[in-house]
Amino acid sequence: MSLFRNPFDARARLGCACGRHASDAEHDLALSGQAAQDRAVEGAVMRALFPEDALRRGFLRAVGSGTALAAVASLFPLAAAKEAFAQGNGPLEKQKLKVGFIPITCATPIIMAHPMGYYAKQGLDVEVVKTAGWALIRDKAMSGEYDAAHMLSPMPLAITLGAGTSSAVPWTMPAVENINGQAITLSMKHKDRRDPKDWKGFKLAVPFDYSMHNYLLRYYLAEHGIDPDTDVQIRAVPPPEMVANLRADNIDGFLAPDPVNQRAVYDGVGFIHTLSRTIWDGHPCCAFAASKQFVASMPNTYQALLKAIIEATAYARQPAHRKEIAAAIATPNYLNQPVTVVEQVLTGTFADGLGKVLNVPERIDFDPMPWQSFAVWILTQMKRWGQVKGDIDYAKVANEVFLATDAVRLMREAGLTPPSGASKAFSVMGKPFDASQPEAYLASFAIRRR
Repeated sequence: MSLFRNPFDARARLGCACGRHASDAEHDLALSGQAAQDRAVEGAVMRALFPEDALRRGFLRAVGSGTALAAVASLFPLAAAKEAFAQGNGPLEKQKLKVGFIPITCATPIIMAHPMGYYAKQGLDVEVVKTAGWALIRDKAMSGEYDAAHMLSPMPLAITLGAGTSSAVPWTMPAVENINGQAITLSMKHKDRRDPKDWKGFKLAVPFDYSMHNYLLRYYLAEHGIDPDTDVQIRAVPPPEMVANLRADNIDGFLAPDPVNQRAVYDGVGFIHTLSRTIWDGHPCCAFAASKQFVASMPNTYQALLKAIIEATAYARQPAHRKEIAAAIATPNYLNQPVTVVEQVLTGTFADGLGKVLNVPERIDFDPMPWQSFAVWILTQMKRWGQVKGDIDYAKVANEVFLATDAVRLMREAGLTPPSGASKAFSVMGKPFDASQPEAYLASFAIRRR
């Protein structure tokens, strides 16, 4: 045995040069995230010292940002503030918060964190506000009426790009709420029309134009030769109104979040044609989202709120907890659904509406990681269907909106196993997606809006 230790052995054992990360990829991710955190703290301190925008901007123009920060650091413990932010243990800038949600199981971590005490554990007094539809969620979040919100995972990207809004506003998505958790449900009158090629003329609903539901439904139809813009009608219907529209024969079916699909079965008006996981297993659905201004101006409150949600997500991820959670969130002030409906969704043992009881434990799951490759795929579909035009810096937008670093650190604290990077490979209906070649992927589709 050699008496001398190779200094590179530690790196080989520990995974990266500093010895604190499992791989070089996680090391690089942490460094980029630390830089973002540092900028957030610096911005918050500058706003506190110079509350008036014009005065602050004038000072920065006069002396330069580097000189300004050096001067601030000589008067204020800037390094300590950055460390406190990184550890998430600074004083809360705001204790009473409003977080909007839509009453669907995709919001499980955000909802359950209220009755099960996860917000209170972080010193937060959070009012979770049931909201009628996604446009209203977006508008109340953008106006500041909500401090943060349950959003569909494409919405922060759309808001940041100004798609569907009057102006672009930088938005963030630091955590995915759920993966899978959707289904295509059809009216009972179509139980013998299971082949999508026979769906020409159908009227179908999705919860919002900027939704995974819309993109997955369009993808599914197009792969079966149905042009979603010309062969069918796709309309946005708020989830709480979908079953009533199916019952009234206003629509033939929908790709919806749960428990909408299971409620249609429970009421005898629809059957589950296929779960969304058969289109893309592990796809993101809903998310926790907040404006970049909220993240930067209230870093400690943001960290506490995100930590509460990720800890709730870790609890929800355990199948043994699903019935307890169903009972907690089925009540009128949250989902307002029969407990059995919510249980069928969360446990994955459910009636399909055609006389079968299926056991699919992965029907819905809870994984908070905001993979940046997910964001790139969503952006390709926005462009595919004409929601955004022109050139997109896919990687830049994904990095700025899907805050993977914050999720990685808090996942570890919550007892989850975080990934070693910010992207993952996946396939949609058997077709692999390469996040480094988004334009080539986009060009490969025969059916798309020109």
